[in-house]
Amino acid sequence: MKSFKQLLDESVKIHGHLCPGQVLGVRLSMLGLRLLGIDDPKGTDRKSLMVYVEIDRCATDAIQSVTGCSLGKRSLRWVDYGVMAATFISLKENNAYRIVAREEARGLADRYVPGIADKYRRQLEAYKLMTDEELFSVQRVRVDIPASDMPGRPIRRVRCSRCGDYVQDCREVEREGVILCRACAYGGYYEVIS
Repeated sequence: MKSFKQLLDESVKIHGHLCPGQVLGVRLSMLGLRLLGIDDPKGTDRKSLMVYVEIDRCATDAIQSVTGCSLGKRSLRWVDYGVMAATFISLKENNAYRIVAREEARGLADRYVPGIADKYRRQLEAYKLMTDEELFSVQRVRVDIPASDMPGRPIRRVRCSRCGDYVQDCREVEREGVILCRACAYGGYYEVIS
């Protein structure tokens, strides 16, 4: 695996700036991969890794950068919990670890680099120095991944009988024998205006 500095530099290029979330995401990913025994997540191990992220913030870009997991490859899943956490899953070994960033780490930054006045810069630099135990809590977990969420080709494609859109991977809704996309069944996040 590449060094922390190399991984952070790559992540910053993708994310667009250096911030505390980038440092946390890179460190969190390195820990998750180490716990699973995955050395080459973008190469030989790429098909045996899946990651669930629980927040749509800076750290998620870092996790994607380090692991190579992505929404498009269906190896990165987002669950909207609003928690700075990610679960790393070895599909080969059926083994998983959920790693949560400790809120207390923010306060510990004052001890590590007290000479930095800006709190975000202080956190950024301190997160580089703290131990994994100070930054994260780790739980061994089990994740039952439905077949329709696994990486790979779509299980099936069906057409919405109302709007005509095609729905993949068992995301359709059946109401009174009628197949609908979720937008037609529940209302969409968008409104068609033309």
